[in-house]
Amino acid sequence: MKKYLASLAILLSAGCTEKAVEQSAELHKIVESLPYYQSADFTPVWFENPDSVPVDFHRIPDFNFINQLGETISQEDLQDQIFVVDFFFTTCPGICPKMTGNMKLVQNAFAEYTQVSLLSHSVTPNFDEVKVLAEYADRYEVIAGKWHLLTGEREKIYDLARNYYFVEEDMGLLKSPDEFLHTENFILIDQNKHIRGIYNGLNATSINQLIADIESLKRVNLNLKEL
Repeated sequence: MKKYLASLAILLSAGCTEKAVEQSAELHKIVESLPYYQSADFTPVWFENPDSVPVDFHRIPDFNFINQLGETISQEDLQDQIFVVDFFFTTCPGICPKMTGNMKLVQNAFAEYTQVSLLSHSVTPNFDEVKVLAEYADRYEVIAGKWHLLTGEREKIYDLARNYYFVEEDMGLLKSPDEFLHTENFILIDQNKHIRGIYNGLNATSINQLIADIESLKRVNLNLKEL
């Protein structure tokens, strides 16, 4: 009994460690299908299958940024990819290190699956140049080609975040382009550039659900290839 209680205490105190995610992810249901989203209030919309989605349904538009290796990353590099998106800055002393640590858990969960990518956009791109991002990538053991730390024009990053990813989840509340963007949310995008989920990047349960939902999209991809 004492050994059981000790083991339980260790697990509870571990927080969102990689081992804890692997164990508790099994408790999250891998569903057959996920909803779609097209507005900042994240009201779910359901379709029978990917072919049923209207042509004009909300998608992430084309983009062009630079990653930690100095490479240009665009939508063409993510063709047929499932990807997870967040927004951070390298000098953030608050939520960003925790978010980055949790994104690393997602990275490691799909390290061997080439059709899952991660995109972390800097919200202070003037400071977070390629060299700075490369040092940050080394610190967090970012896998090159799998996880892209992105910099570029501030206006384009903020526009994409607020008007297309709806990452601040502000129920349509308009913000000035000058207002600082700071959010813990992770956004899940499918292979057709549709939003399929929003997750709290600081919460272990939410990260586990994100991993389960990526597995759901993986199954859809595999089923479509078999047709």
